Amino acid sequence: MRYSFTGASIPPGVNTIYIPFFADRSRSGLGDLSDRLNRILIDRFINQSKLQLASSEEDADAILDGFISSYSNRPFSIGGNEQADQNQVQITVSASFLYTKNSEPEWDKPFNGSFTFDPTEDPISGEQSAADEALEQIANSMFNDAVSNW
Repeated sequence: MRYSFTGASIPPGVNTIYIPFFADRSRSGLGDLSDRLNRILIDRFINQSKLQLASSEEDADAILDGFISSYSNRPFSIGGNEQADQNQVQITVSASFLYTKNSEPEWDKPFNGSFTFDPTEDPISGEQSAADEALEQIANSMFNDAVSNW
């Protein structure tokens, strides 16, 4: 029997998830990118399911692990005077999802997110907001792929 919460059906015996720190190996230059991703992932998995956050792998029924593998902020469309009128932030996160009772992960693959912004308005906060949107896309994809196994 499976129990369903907010659209997520969780297998019996899976009550906790451990989400270790996702290191930023992308050389993004954004010092808090890992923190932001971890906050978004914890929010998604804890607030959109009945899972509790475990403080260690030993206490967890499921583990979501990975790292930020690439980050780019590039011109996306060129306007007049050959100036970029839109930039695109692209982020790739390599991640795996494992039930601790199993030896093999349910999945182990890259997740991509991207979002465009206008660099002429406020390039710093524009890039930060675009990065957050890309991280949200990635967290949503991870959550959906994890719950599709439930």
